[in-house]
Amino acid sequence: MKNILVTGANGQLGNELRELARVITNWSFFFSDLPELDICDQSQINVFVQENKINVIINCAAYTAVDKAEDDEEMAFMINCTGPEILAKVSKDNDCLLVHVSTDFVFDGTNCKPYVSTDACNPINVYGKTKLEGELAIAAVDPKHVIIRTSWLYSRFGNNFVKTIQRLCKERDELGIIVDQIGTPTYAKDLAEVIIAVFKDSAAGLEKKGIYHYSNEGLASWYDFAVAIKELSELECKVNPISTSAYPTPAMRPSYSVMDKSEIRVDFNTEIKHWREALAECIQLLKN
Repeated sequence: MKNILVTGANGQLGNELRELARVITNWSFFFSDLPELDICDQSQINVFVQENKINVIINCAAYTAVDKAEDDEEMAFMINCTGPEILAKVSKDNDCLLVHVSTDFVFDGTNCKPYVSTDACNPINVYGKTKLEGELAIAAVDPKHVIIRTSWLYSRFGNNFVKTIQRLCKERDELGIIVDQIGTPTYAKDLAEVIIAVFKDSAAGLEKKGIYHYSNEGLASWYDFAVAIKELSELECKVNPISTSAYPTPAMRPSYSVMDKSEIRVDFNTEIKHWREALAECIQLLKN
């Protein structure tokens, strides 16, 4: 019997893991979030891990408000760096595997081909900087760990781009969506399944350590993503492409953040759906 702690469990990814856990009978899952468990409180985390004999910690907790982080750097750093460092220390002290979720925003977007895990990081906003600091803190402590960078996360749970576009298409006749930022949408359910595969390998003694990239396959602009959401949701609204310069935001975004998934595909025998196929599945669930 393996005991799995999921932190940040009330977010999109945490809820998708909760759904998957319903059909996994040979592991015990502990789902936690604020206020009951604070990843920035080392003593509290350590007591919880020891009392519940935790074997794996999956950290889904993160400060993800990209624009707000520009003026709230201290809190973003606390959640995205200090918290993961504490989880790494507790993991090492208690011989746990730490699975930590990071972001494509650790890159500056100047590549012209998909980023591999060893490409140089150069975040261009506070959110990306604090997430990179979290990665570095985990590596410095060096517990058994796997860091998974992902991008453009959405789900049937919580607030996200898919639900926003659906709502706006019902409220407006036209939308302007950015066309010159390129990345890949990630269905949180698919990411949750990959995370399950990661600690299944760990339970079998196939311990791997390091950084992996995961999103769905293919690439898209936010405009492409929005058009697909509108079409699959069968909504009537004109979606117009606009440039980043026409929609200024407090935080800069990378213009290209497509990631190479070959390492996670090979190491964990992972099949990866195209983003449109994954989106269609999510939207069907939302319809139901």
